[in-house]
Amino acid sequence: MSWASWTTAGVYTGRGGVLTDEAGVVTGDLTVHTTWTEGEARVAVQYSGASDWFTMSGSPVPCTTEEESRDLHDAVVEAVRQGAGATVPNMPRPHV
Repeated sequence: MSWASWTTAGVYTGRGGVLTDEAGVVTGDLTVHTTWTEGEARVAVQYSGASDWFTMSGSPVPCTTEEESRDLHDAVVEAVRQGAGATVPNMPRPHV
């Protein structure tokens, strides 16, 4: 079983924040965490320095490779910075 995870702290939300499943919209200084395992990525956010994590709406998403999940994490961080009730972005799927 393969797995990987990435964490980016100190991500300030744009106006309108991030939409989460548990707490609705959260705003401010967030930490973004992505975990990839068994072909899917799970994305969570927390207020930086807090202990509670919230599932970012749209998570989990299918990710077939570790590289794809890293690209997803980068896209999520950018979506958080944009705000506007950000959810996990849809990533383009490679054509086979």
